[in-house]
Amino acid sequence: MVIGILTITLTIPGANSLKDKRQVLKSLIEGIRNKFNVSVAEVADNDTWRRATLGVACVSNDRGMANRILDKVVDFAESNPVISIVSIELEFV
Repeated sequence: MVIGILTITLTIPGANSLKDKRQVLKSLIEGIRNKFNVSVAEVADNDTWRRATLGVACVSNDRGMANRILDKVVDFAESNPVISIVSIELEFV
């Protein structure tokens, strides 16, 4: 069993309140969950308006498959014009 862990730190330049941030994150998180069947949560920067850190976890029996899925998650997030990705960390357990 392989667990892929992806950490995405992003900014939301247009967010002027926590409500704006939550609206963008809710849409992004739901899209990732529905499209890739992975676990996603905001794991840091909860009270910062324009910054967020998402944790994404994928469980697979093949490291290559987990890597491909998490790469597609990154591509999906990068395609969102409302956010800018600051950093990406990927690890396998």
